[in-house]
Amino acid sequence: MREAQKGYRMTLPGWSLSWVLLSLCMSAWSLEMSPYNRDDLICSQGLSGCTMEDVIPISSSEDTADVQKLNSDYKLCCEDVKRCILCLVIDMELHIPTEKDVEEEGHSGADDEDFSEEMKRDKASVTVCYKAPATMPSCRKVEFTVNKTAVTHRNQAKVTIITAQPDGFPFGGQMRLYIPKDLRVYQDIAAPSLETVCSQKHLVNLIAMCHVPTVSSVMNPNTNQMELLFEGRNETPPSLCLQYEENGSCQSWNQTTVPRYSLAPCMCFQAWDKDEKRSRRSKYCPFKNKDFPHDLQQDMWKNLTVHVSLGKMNDQSMMLSWNLSAPCRLQGEVWLCYKTGYCTGTNNLRKELVNGTWRQNSNALWEYKGVFEGINEQFSQCVLVKLKGLEHHFGPFCHNDTSRWRWSLLVVAVMLLVTLTALLVYFLHEYVKRWVWSWHHGGFVKIVRKGHVVLLSPPDVDDAVSESVCRLGSHLCNQGFSVSVDQWSRKEQSTLGPLPWLHSQLLKLKSMEGRILLVLNHRALNRIEEWSHLNRNAEGIQDQQLHRAYSDLFTASLFYIDAYKKQGTAGEHFCLVTFDCHPVECPTSNRKLPELLHGLPLFHLPNQTRSLLTELAVIDTNRGSGGRTWTGWKWGT
Repeated sequence: MREAQKGYRMTLPGWSLSWVLLSLCMSAWSLEMSPYNRDDLICSQGLSGCTMEDVIPISSSEDTADVQKLNSDYKLCCEDVKRCILCLVIDMELHIPTEKDVEEEGHSGADDEDFSEEMKRDKASVTVCYKAPATMPSCRKVEFTVNKTAVTHRNQAKVTIITAQPDGFPFGGQMRLYIPKDLRVYQDIAAPSLETVCSQKHLVNLIAMCHVPTVSSVMNPNTNQMELLFEGRNETPPSLCLQYEENGSCQSWNQTTVPRYSLAPCMCFQAWDKDEKRSRRSKYCPFKNKDFPHDLQQDMWKNLTVHVSLGKMNDQSMMLSWNLSAPCRLQGEVWLCYKTGYCTGTNNLRKELVNGTWRQNSNALWEYKGVFEGINEQFSQCVLVKLKGLEHHFGPFCHNDTSRWRWSLLVVAVMLLVTLTALLVYFLHEYVKRWVWSWHHGGFVKIVRKGHVVLLSPPDVDDAVSESVCRLGSHLCNQGFSVSVDQWSRKEQSTLGPLPWLHSQLLKLKSMEGRILLVLNHRALNRIEEWSHLNRNAEGIQDQQLHRAYSDLFTASLFYIDAYKKQGTAGEHFCLVTFDCHPVECPTSNRKLPELLHGLPLFHLPNQTRSLLTELAVIDTNRGSGGRTWTGWKWGT
C-alpha cells in the first residue's frame, strides 16, 4: 500500500532521483517537470491519509465516493532524463456525500444511524480499473480521510494516479478505464505510436526504443564492393534486411558488404538491434536523392532480363508475350520488332511501362508482363526496351525458335557422344591392348584389379642391383600394385624367419591374386645351379639345404618354385626379372636358364617393363597344365 503526497506541485526534499513527465499530445509536445514518481498517488487539499493498493477487479459497491469526471492520458516518465517509459496518468474528480446530501436523499431510521456513524469516521474510498484488449484488468483502490470543511464547497475533491508497467505501457496500444461502482463512467484512450513519438527529435535520446542503428556506406575500390558502416557498433553489427523500392519486400541480409552487381538506385537497408523485441528500425537508402554512379549502371543493367514467348489467343490469332524483370521499377517503353531487327514505335506496336503494374517476384526482382496481340509470327518475334533518360536501348530480345533449338540440341548431343567416345578410347586403350596381347599368347584372359607383388633380390646383392630392385618396387607401387620388397622387410624377416615370411606372402598372394618376382643375375644363376645339383644328391644333403632355407630367403624361394613346378602351377606364382647388366656378368644369349626355371615368364627390364605390367594385371582363365608355357625363353632381348 502506498501513501500519497499532499497536493499538486509539492516538492519533496532528499530525493536522489527526479522524474520528468512529458505530456504527449497529438498536435504538439510539452515538457512538464514533476517531482512525482511513476507509481504515485496525488490527493487534493481536503483529503488526507491517502493510500493506494491493488485490488481484485470486482464490483466495488463499498466505495463511498462517486466519480463525476474521469480524465486520463499517457505521459512519459523519465528517470534522470535518460530513460523514459510510457506512463498512464488518471485524473478523477470526486463527489463525497455529506449529511445534508443524505437528508435530501431521504435517509431515515436504521440507515440514517449507519450513515451517521460512517460520516463520523470521515473515511472514503474510490476504485478505478484499466484494461487493454485481450488482457485481464488491473484495479487500484484509493482510501482517504475527508476534511469536511475543505470539501464543503460543491463537495468536490480530486485524486490523480500515476502508474506504469515495469517496461512502460506499449506504444500504440488501446486502453479502457472504468469505475467498477458505476460502469457508465469510462474512457477509451490510445497510446501514441512509437513512430510518432520518435519523430520528435528532442525525444529520440530519451526513449530507448527510439535508439536505432546509424548506417552509412563507402565503396571499396579494391574489392569492388560497397561496405556498410555502423556508428559505434562495427564489431557487433545490427540485424539487416535489404529491399528494392520503398514498398518492396525486405529480405534478410547477413553480410556487411554488398557486391557491385547487387547495387541499384532504389535499394534500401533496414537495421535494428537483435536483442530488442520491439526495436524500431532505421532505414538507409545509399542512393536516395542522389545520381546513381555511371560506372555502376552497366552492372545494374546486366540484371535486366526479358523473356519472350509466342502463343495463341482465343480467336486463334498469334500473340507475343514478354516478361521484363529488373531490380527497380523502370520507366520507358517496350517496342515490337521484326526478325530483321527493324523496330517500330507506332502506338499499337509499343507498350508503356506503368508503375502500378509492376510486381515483385520471389527473387526480389520487379517484373512487368505485357503482350502484343494479333501479330504475324513469321516476322514479329522480338521486342526492344527503351528506358526514359537513357539514349541507348536494350535488345532486341527474340522468341527462341523451337526448330532451331532442336537442331542445336542434336549438334550438342553428337559432339558430346564423340567426346565421350574419345575419352573412353583414351582411358581404355591399355585394356584393349591387354586383350589383344592375351589373344596372341594363348587365348582370352580375364582382366582383374591389380594385386599383390613380392620382389625377391638375388643372393649377395650389390648396390647397383639393390637400387634397381627398390626402384622397380616404387614403380609398381605408383602403378597401383600392393608391393612387398625383401629389402624393405628385413625386420619382419628377422622376427619370423625367411621361410615363414615367404609363406605369409604366398598366403597374401592367394587372397589378393599376384606374383613373386625373382630377380636374376650371374650369382643367382650359379646359386640355382648349385641348389639343383645338391637337390639331386642324398637325403642328408636335402635336409641340409632345407635347414639353409630357414636362413636364406633366396634358397627358400627355390623350394617353393620346385614344389609348385611339380604341381604344374609355378608359372602362376613366379616371374623372372633381369636388369641391364655389365656384359661380363650377364650370361650369353646362347646360355639357357637352369631347368628349375623352365616355364616361368622372363622379362628383361627396362625394355619389357610394359609387358611385365600387363602380365601382372591379367589372370589366364585356363591356367594350369594346359595353359601358357614359357619353356624356351632365353637370355637376351
